[in-house]
Amino acid sequence: MENEPDHENVEQNLCAKTAEEELNKSFNLEASLSKFSYIDLDKELEVRNDLIDDKEFDIPQVDTPPTLESILNETDDEDESFVLEDPTLLNIDTIDSHSYDTSSVASSDSGDRTNLKRKKKIPDSFSLHGSVMRHSLLKGISAQIVSAAAVSSLIAVGTSHGLALIFDQNQALRLCLGSTSVGGQYGAISALSINNDCSRLLCGFAKGQITMWDLASGKLLRSITDAHPPGTAILHIKFTDDPTLAICNDSGGSVFELTFKRVMGVRTCESRCLFSGSKGEVCCIEPLHSKPELKDHPITQFSLLAMASLTKILVIGLKPSLKVWMTFPYGRMDPSSVPLLAWHFVAVHNYVNPMLAFCRGDVVHFLLVKRDESGAIHVTKQKHLHLYYDLINFTWINSRTVVLLDSVEKLHVIDRQTQEELETVEISEVQLVYNSSHFKSLATGGNVSQALALVGEKACYQSISSYGGQIFYLGTKSVYVMMLRSWRERVDHLLKQDCLTEALALAWSFHEGKAKAVVGLSGDASKRKAVVADRMVEILFHYADRALKKCPDQGKIQVMEQHFQDMVPVIVDYCLLLQRKDLLFSQMYDKLSENSVAKGVFLECLEPYILSDKLVGITPQVMKDLIVHFQDKKLMENVEALVVHMDITSLDIQQVVLMCWENHLYDAMIYVYNRGMNEFISPMEKLFRVIAPPLNAGKALTDEQVVMGNKLLVYISCCLAGRAYPLGDIPEDLVPLVKNQVFEFLIRLHSTDASLEEEIYPYVRTLLHFDTREFLNVLALTFEDFKNDKQAVEYQQRIVDILLKVMVENSDFTPSQVGCLFTFLARQLAKPDNTLFVNRTLFDQVLEFLCSPDDDSRHSERQQVLLELLQAGGIVQFEESRLIRMAEKAEFYQICEFMYEREHQYDKIIDCYLRDPLREEEVFNYIHNILSIPGHSAEEKQSVWQKAMDHIEELVSLKPCKAAELVGTHFSEQIETVIKKLQNQVLLFKFLRSLLDPREGIHVNQESLQISPCITEQFIELLCQFNPNQVIETLQVLECYRLEETIQITQKYQLHEVTAYLLEKKGDIHGAFLIMLERLQSKLKEITQQGEKNSKEDPSLKDVEDTMVETIALCQRNSHNLNQQQREALWFPLLEAMMAPQKLSGPAAPHLHPEALKSLTMQVLNSMASFIALPSILQRILQDPVYGKGKLGEIQGLILGMLDTFNYEQTLLETTTSLLNQDLHWSLCNLRASVTRGLNPKQDYCSICLQQYKRRQEMADEIIVFSCGHLYHSFCLQNKECTIEIEGQTRWTCYKCSSSNKVGKPSENSSEIKKGRSTPTQIKMSPSYQSKGDPAAKKASSEPVLDPQQIQAFDQLCRLYRGSSRLALLTELSQNRSGESYRPFGGSQSGPAFHSIFQNENFQLQLIPPPVTED
Repeated sequence: MENEPDHENVEQNLCAKTAEEELNKSFNLEASLSKFSYIDLDKELEVRNDLIDDKEFDIPQVDTPPTLESILNETDDEDESFVLEDPTLLNIDTIDSHSYDTSSVASSDSGDRTNLKRKKKIPDSFSLHGSVMRHSLLKGISAQIVSAAAVSSLIAVGTSHGLALIFDQNQALRLCLGSTSVGGQYGAISALSINNDCSRLLCGFAKGQITMWDLASGKLLRSITDAHPPGTAILHIKFTDDPTLAICNDSGGSVFELTFKRVMGVRTCESRCLFSGSKGEVCCIEPLHSKPELKDHPITQFSLLAMASLTKILVIGLKPSLKVWMTFPYGRMDPSSVPLLAWHFVAVHNYVNPMLAFCRGDVVHFLLVKRDESGAIHVTKQKHLHLYYDLINFTWINSRTVVLLDSVEKLHVIDRQTQEELETVEISEVQLVYNSSHFKSLATGGNVSQALALVGEKACYQSISSYGGQIFYLGTKSVYVMMLRSWRERVDHLLKQDCLTEALALAWSFHEGKAKAVVGLSGDASKRKAVVADRMVEILFHYADRALKKCPDQGKIQVMEQHFQDMVPVIVDYCLLLQRKDLLFSQMYDKLSENSVAKGVFLECLEPYILSDKLVGITPQVMKDLIVHFQDKKLMENVEALVVHMDITSLDIQQVVLMCWENHLYDAMIYVYNRGMNEFISPMEKLFRVIAPPLNAGKALTDEQVVMGNKLLVYISCCLAGRAYPLGDIPEDLVPLVKNQVFEFLIRLHSTDASLEEEIYPYVRTLLHFDTREFLNVLALTFEDFKNDKQAVEYQQRIVDILLKVMVENSDFTPSQVGCLFTFLARQLAKPDNTLFVNRTLFDQVLEFLCSPDDDSRHSERQQVLLELLQAGGIVQFEESRLIRMAEKAEFYQICEFMYEREHQYDKIIDCYLRDPLREEEVFNYIHNILSIPGHSAEEKQSVWQKAMDHIEELVSLKPCKAAELVGTHFSEQIETVIKKLQNQVLLFKFLRSLLDPREGIHVNQESLQISPCITEQFIELLCQFNPNQVIETLQVLECYRLEETIQITQKYQLHEVTAYLLEKKGDIHGAFLIMLERLQSKLKEITQQGEKNSKEDPSLKDVEDTMVETIALCQRNSHNLNQQQREALWFPLLEAMMAPQKLSGPAAPHLHPEALKSLTMQVLNSMASFIALPSILQRILQDPVYGKGKLGEIQGLILGMLDTFNYEQTLLETTTSLLNQDLHWSLCNLRASVTRGLNPKQDYCSICLQQYKRRQEMADEIIVFSCGHLYHSFCLQNKECTIEIEGQTRWTCYKCSSSNKVGKPSENSSEIKKGRSTPTQIKMSPSYQSKGDPAAKKASSEPVLDPQQIQAFDQLCRLYRGSSRLALLTELSQNRSGESYRPFGGSQSGPAFHSIFQNENFQLQLIPPPVTED
């Protein structure tokens, strides 16, 4: 059949069936595609960028594949209940096709839809990919469908009246097959299929008939009525690649193979059942169609067919014999989801093989089908696609792009390899035709299963057909076609919407090969890039024009700047990405220069590219404008950064140098001289002229001059090292020349325009004055790079001689600067390949200069310089004995240490530390390191220790803690020797305090010290002398001392509190009390005498109060261990002592502090009330002759206070007793009520043997009833081993409860108690309901524990109260932990479940009346 040349051999057929006969002229259409045309797959392999690289995992192979019969005889697991409700689901149906640049149907575009709704999850998919699909209405076909015309061509449309309309590529009607009378007999067309060469059309009808038509002549070739069971609609009919073989699927769920034959001119059709609907209903079939160029593919010989039932998919081979190759169950899914199948040939790992996509619900699975060398087919599962919507259609548009239709009629374009959603299109306006009536088989009475009818609610298999990269959608009144836009269309679509930035980004993704769903780009990569680049240049011109055109004409300059800052960088970016500097600096720059603001923004945009060296080769005009622009904006630092990255050979060098010098752009100036003129010396001269005069005059440099000097040093260093300044490298051929020039410059005798007063070697002298150390470092680095050729050796020697001449013969330099020079020389001379010569007498002169005792200034600086010189290798230049003498004379102790260290005279180093005030405290660490670090000989360690012992007084006076730590760590056995050496008592006291008092914090193991008590007592005696206030605190932390000796020491120094403390510790409480009482009385006596003298001074009562508090504390600490008589012997003398001053006072002799003394006396009374009975206290007071004679008024307050205390405690006790009695009464009432309550069995038969308990009376078997209501014979329970032993008692457990609870062992009642379930407890009864004669019962009643029923009742009671009762608290408090044998209510606490109530994290006292519960 001829095709139009501009449609690339594309032929299309679409079959459709209408939904309902709402109107005479509305059609129910199912689109079916019969002829497939493919693009050459070799081209696809060339063009594709990414292969599928998902991890593949083979589905396991079966030794003997199942036969079709065995599959058919399987029972499908269709046990889900089908609920007829409106489903939201998604199904995907797919047909191979590839994308083309142009439509194969001559239809006019219905216009770009600007209101495409985009997916919410990826809001930027439109900006990333643009509009991927073109949506067109086939106006020609749509108009004729509405007018009820009936003709047919390459697009076949089946109508509800049984007509097949065939349209050609120009949408003109070519054939109308069938008639309305046949339609009345057969019903609506429900399925269509056209064969490969487009010569035959198969039509399936709603009432089950099948017709075959000749598309060339329009003749009816076959009318088939017996191919499948009558009374079922044709859901699918499909030609295979073999034109004599077709497959049909009916509404009974069966699949049949139709073989067409022609014998002796008679056309026949043979039918064979492939799958019976009685074993599971198939609702989707898809034969594998191969492309013409793949007709020799090894897989085609099997004629594969994929079938989807409601529970699984099957892949079978029709040739050479029927065989099942794979079955795959869906798993859990929505029963209303539509099964979908689609084949497509894809390239994986450079091999082209068919891939089957299948879906039911929201997950799409991909299966790759391959044939191995043995001829067997292998199926490997690929990465599946998870969606967030349900599918009703799946279509391959090419091997990398799929189009999905969800249940709310939204199209989703997906890139299969990345699973990225490219676009979402709303197609509800299509008014898609659904095939529900045929799935429900309404034309034949609706005789289908409920499951198939539910799936048919959203079935639209025959309304969507794809071909040649186009997808046709059949609506009730129109036909729409969707196709991928070409890359140009996608870019132009964005341009129409004025999205220029997005259009450029999309075009760049085409240029880089990163775009998805690309159509219309062919050829090799360079050719594709060139085509896209040309289009991008056109867009950039348009973009530039638009930027200038849309610039606001008036308003603030900032608004204009912001406008261009948004627009201009895009132009610069893409011009540079496309490597079109010619375009950027000629046409674009000229265009943007029309606006001064745009020009400025353009120049500023270049800065980051220049600084990152991405933009080189700027035209002179732009470079000049760039520098002028930044100069005008006062951004000179930016200018300097730009200049050093630009090729400035095309600029006016003198003008740029002048600008740099005026604006202090020294880096740029040096760069211009170096790169522009290959001149390296001139910049040095210019900088020297600035910094030399103030340095020579001895003035301080300004910050600007310091910056210049530093840059000069770095510049000289770069030149001598062969590097360009400030970045890059000097050309290799110039490196030796530059080095020589710089050296010659540095060692010039005079500068070019020298005055008569100028000293020789001005440049070296200036640099030495500026920064001696850094200049010498530069020279040192240069000497490292020098090769040992003759010229290099001469240069080195020459410059060393000049350095010596300048510095040694001049007194302007500090010792530090001179030291730097000689350190530098020492390092050079110490090298193994040294060629320099320096006179040793110079080193002696330097030594004299540095060790000069006449000059006390810069002492530490001179010492540090000399140390550096020695460490750098200069030691070989000196005579060591002379060096030590001079260092000692100059008090250079670090130098002495350095020399002694070399000679291993470690003991002498201790003297160095002790004499050096800056480092004297470091002597301890030094001694410790020598004595503890391995590597030193025993003699050396002994000499160091001996030296330390000689200087022990100095060490202790320096830092007692460190000295004690040193002695305690290394020589704990020589402590007594150390003590003897310490003659000074104060030092001895400090040493012993550090050693013995743990509060001093020295890190010594006290146990290893083994200090004798006499040393501790010696320390205590010193402590009594020097710090008597801290004796008690210290005694509390000290350990080894003898009490008797210590008491004698404290008595010697009259420290009464300390003596009392020691006597108390010894156990002589009364002796300690007498001492404290005596002190208290003496303090009180002082107050009394003070009152008699009536002195104006008011002595503080603080001493009296403190002494009294200490005495009370002494009495309280010890009263617990004394009897009543001994307590009275303590407290009454104390009370008497406090009241004595009050007796003496009276009207004749008033006391100064009556209230204070009364308060203190009350404090004594309150304290003693806890230990002495109140009547005894009152009796003692009243027996006093003073108060017995009527002076009770004096102590009225004291007595009333004591009575108040008594009343408070009595009330508290009565309240507590009352509460506990109420609690006990309430608990026992509830316990009695619970125990006496009867048990009610749920049934009158044993729960194990299921016999009534009366039946087995002859066995005299006991009946066990549990609180849970279950009833058992004891014999049955015994057989089931339902007994547990707790504390020697045998208890029954309920068989049913203990097994159904699955707690584990029946004995683990504790776990049930914790969980809040009541443990089943039992009541034993004889068959006659009399337990009196039971010996076990008698035995139980004689025991003092609760029986099991009471235990159960008490547990319920505890749970009812929801907390720990006060009774339980008393039980806990009164319980003796050691005697575990007796516990009140022991039954509830027995076994592993017992825990103290105080361990409960929610435990709290509830001091409220108990709740009242109803029986």
